[in-house]
Amino acid sequence: MKTIEALAPDQASLAAAAKLTKRSNWPRLETNEQLGLVWGECQGSGSNPYRVVFDLRDHGNKCTCPSRKFPCKHILALAWIGATAPASFDRVDQTPEWVNDWLGRRRKPSPQPTQTAADSQVKSIDEASRPEQSDPVEDAAAAERREAAQRKRAEDTRSAVSAALDELDQWIADQLRLGLAGFVEACSERCRRIAARLVDLKATALAGRIDELPARLMTLRSEERPDAAIRELGKLVLLAKAWRAAPDDAELKRLVSTSETREQILANPDAVQVESDWEVLGEKIETRRDGLVSHATWLLDLQSPTPRFAVLLDFFPASAGRRSGAFAPGDRFKARLVFYPSRNPLRALVAERLGDVTSGAAWPVFSQGAAGDPLQAYSTFQDNAPWLSECPVILPAGAILTDERDGVWWQAGSGPSAIALPVEGTVNHTLLGIELTATAALWNGARLELLASQSNIGRLDLS
Repeated sequence: MKTIEALAPDQASLAAAAKLTKRSNWPRLETNEQLGLVWGECQGSGSNPYRVVFDLRDHGNKCTCPSRKFPCKHILALAWIGATAPASFDRVDQTPEWVNDWLGRRRKPSPQPTQTAADSQVKSIDEASRPEQSDPVEDAAAAERREAAQRKRAEDTRSAVSAALDELDQWIADQLRLGLAGFVEACSERCRRIAARLVDLKATALAGRIDELPARLMTLRSEERPDAAIRELGKLVLLAKAWRAAPDDAELKRLVSTSETREQILANPDAVQVESDWEVLGEKIETRRDGLVSHATWLLDLQSPTPRFAVLLDFFPASAGRRSGAFAPGDRFKARLVFYPSRNPLRALVAERLGDVTSGAAWPVFSQGAAGDPLQAYSTFQDNAPWLSECPVILPAGAILTDERDGVWWQAGSGPSAIALPVEGTVNHTLLGIELTATAALWNGARLELLASQSNIGRLDLS
């Protein structure tokens, strides 16, 4: 324990680490005694847990969190668990690839400098472990005042969001009156102005969606942009109407203003929980105009008779640089996921990771509804929530081809579902013409964004 005290940058880091030593914070804890390593995945505020590794022999360490303190609280907590509860770690002979990668690139740490007079701060494990003093009991009058203040803030927020949606309706009417061609040409400036106004009126999530609209339009061919713009404006109108009809709806509040915290989702008795085997289909990483990076990890339920998906969504500042994710495409693991309340439950949190899954190379054969229509899932998705765009789908056997303009298409095989769907972006030409037995993708009504495929030569990562 003296080693942990010496490693800690300050007493605050020790106190923060003490709160992370509970087993429930670590979906995964493993050790390789031969190598003298312990590693784990610590669930932070985002959907993807942080990957942490600690060398018990020379105290080398690594964490994927963006903390500027070194070592961070996650490293200290992992070392703390290793010192006080070694039985918490599963003993394994094989180390994960991300641990091997760290081992291959690491430099041996220099010896810890001795404490000098200038470093006079006392760092104590005993102090960090001491239970926090409970707050004094609140009297009835104070509790009533606090609850009244909370109700007042909620009413003020609702009034502000309602005003924001009124301004949005007027803004959309102005864009239609001025013409879609002009809107497409000046969409960056126009969207930025209304987005700033929505932020002022506490409709922050909706503001972010509008702020990203110009970037989405610019990825399309010029002749497709007006149609895409009118579709998105129509979805915004539907979202505004839905919020006015049910302003306390959890999903609508999440799309318009603010999202729930991880703790609120885990404590919600109505949240759907699914324990199953999951495969990581792929990742979607985008840098937004507000300076945040959106990191979406798409999962496929391998035990469901019909296609069931989950997405782990995390946000972090772009200034923090590229962060190593807790999952890699193709990984399979058993876990209990908790889904955010929604008409189409997709976004989820990993509540408990129960180990890796290595058996089975191919996906299950999912039953297809509506006479094998591969886009029937999208129709149901839109019926439930027409203000959303991306819908994950499993496509039947087919191939990836190009047209005379070098446009990329997914082409179904023969049969009643032999349709062709345009693919967003470019693909590796070595994949063209390969016989795909099944493909996972995101469909937004106009473009496919490929995630992964099963083929006669194995699994293909397309994200």
